[in-house]
Amino acid sequence: MKIDRELEKLLSLIKVEKDEDLAQYRKKMISNSLIDRRKEGVCWYPVQLERTKYDAGERLLVRVSRNEEHDSSHLFQSGRMVSLFSNSGANNEDKTYVTGVVNQVRRHEMMITINAEDFPAWLKDGKLGVQLLFDENTYKEMQKAINLLITSEDKNLIRLKNILLGDAEAQFEEKHQITLPQLNDSQNKAINLIEAAQDIAIIHGPPGTGKTTTIIQSIIQTLKHEKQILVAAPSNAAVDLLVEKLMENKINVVRIGHPARVTEKILLNTLDAKITHHNNYKELKMMRKQVEEYYKLAKKYKRNFGHEEREQRRLLFAEARKQNDAVKQLEYYIINDIISKAQVIAATMIGTNNHKIRDLRFKTVFIDEAAQALEPANWIPILKAERVIFAGDHWQLPPTIKSFEAAKKGLENTLFEKAIQRNSADQMLQEQYRMNEKIMGFSNQIFYKNELIANEKVANWKIFENDIPLEFIDTAGCGYTEQIDTETKSTFNRDEAYLIYKHFNQYVQSADNIKDIENIKDIAIISPYKAQVNFLQETYKDEILVPDDFMKKIAVNTIDSFQGQERDLIYISLVRSNDKGKIGFLSDIRRMNVAMTRARKKLVVIGDSSTICRHKFYNQFFDYVNQIGAYRSAFEFIY
Repeated sequence: MKIDRELEKLLSLIKVEKDEDLAQYRKKMISNSLIDRRKEGVCWYPVQLERTKYDAGERLLVRVSRNEEHDSSHLFQSGRMVSLFSNSGANNEDKTYVTGVVNQVRRHEMMITINAEDFPAWLKDGKLGVQLLFDENTYKEMQKAINLLITSEDKNLIRLKNILLGDAEAQFEEKHQITLPQLNDSQNKAINLIEAAQDIAIIHGPPGTGKTTTIIQSIIQTLKHEKQILVAAPSNAAVDLLVEKLMENKINVVRIGHPARVTEKILLNTLDAKITHHNNYKELKMMRKQVEEYYKLAKKYKRNFGHEEREQRRLLFAEARKQNDAVKQLEYYIINDIISKAQVIAATMIGTNNHKIRDLRFKTVFIDEAAQALEPANWIPILKAERVIFAGDHWQLPPTIKSFEAAKKGLENTLFEKAIQRNSADQMLQEQYRMNEKIMGFSNQIFYKNELIANEKVANWKIFENDIPLEFIDTAGCGYTEQIDTETKSTFNRDEAYLIYKHFNQYVQSADNIKDIENIKDIAIISPYKAQVNFLQETYKDEILVPDDFMKKIAVNTIDSFQGQERDLIYISLVRSNDKGKIGFLSDIRRMNVAMTRARKKLVVIGDSSTICRHKFYNQFFDYVNQIGAYRSAFEFIY
């Protein structure tokens, strides 16, 4: 009863979150002015039609671009639902619009996927625009999952519910120990934990410890005694990465989801693409064409016609319906043939309830990046499983929550965190292969109980032989005061941005030889503040003094966009510099853990110690950089 009360509370919090999300959406869309919507980042208008083409799943891809002067920040991203409209249909008052999904978006270009049959005749006429839509489906699926969790009498589901939310203990069965030579000790322990698990197992994967490698190998081992596995993750990017790695290991995987939401590399593994390459697809296509022809013939008859014409139309409609039933049967056969032969079904958490796999059940479901998803989303794939394997790191980015009230009342507590706190069913991966041990050191102290070790190949690697792998450049006393962007209400710091450029230019020039510079594989400049990122993006090409071909190695973006990524050299701009010690986003220490663990060989953090060190986390970081000799004052670069 206690668990069900908690779940009922969770239901109410989902509603609070949905209401806040919708309110924020409406606030951005409330003005009828397209210019205002453009400023809010929810509309591109006008856009130009660049090209159209069909993808491997026979979906229509529409590429549009906006004028370079319309350079304001926006909220469009891959996977978002949008409305593509003509200038007469911007307010959806008529039918001169069509819905689609963003495939990819760049600074001034966007690729949108729409159903081929929805191709609008007006697409090449007049001014076009693209507008974000509010997608309720995620909330509906989460609510449905929690309601089922409360009411279900399924013994297996009740067992999992009691283990994950109650006092029941996870069960393990002793099995023959597996030792894979390509894995380290803690990774092999994780594989064996999963093999022994009867209900749940948890892989805790800190940055750079080979979590994805371990998951893939565990899936391969599990497939030796299970015919089919479900794999899920909260984001399309996370699912696509797993699909790509499974493909490399010759695993037959079917990616469930809209083709617009997957990367080009795995497009042929989507269900839609597999349908078009099925042996019976030509027959299906021919039958669909026949149905269309029958309907066209039937609709040619006018209203005022005689008995024979009426009878002929009736027969044509009857034949069309008969053929349409045959089409549906063949479609059903093709889809089931593809899915039944798949070793792995992969989808986002929401996508695991797609109608094409809704009734499937699995012995095991793997959920990657489980700590980044809201609890209700995690339950959607779990409803289909006898046992569940979680993978993630609760010390990295948490799920995005729009409602402060819902977050504080418990929505921010993920199922991954609850599971790892309640059960002795986890194995932390302990050897990291990404970063120099001095870059790793601070996160290791604060988040991972000093249990992480750096692999010998990376422990001491640097860009230059006599380089310092970690630097904190302190702007205290320099007068680098933060500012508020009036348009986005985000914080930025121009002086801090220019200090990054000055440091980078000096750093490159300090190299003993050009080969050291050329060996830098990639570079990133990141910040938690969108306004700072916007300013950096606008100015870095003019301020960084390197050849054009080297400039291609530099990426500038938010911290969140670099989750799961890594670079040889990372700059972090902390931005905040004020008399009151207000640090805003910086207080989310998990976000900073992500930022500080992206760098392989060199990390440069720039910030104002007099502002940030009033927070315990940054005070500890200040102590750490002093301890390892990584402290530098910004005054070294000013004079």
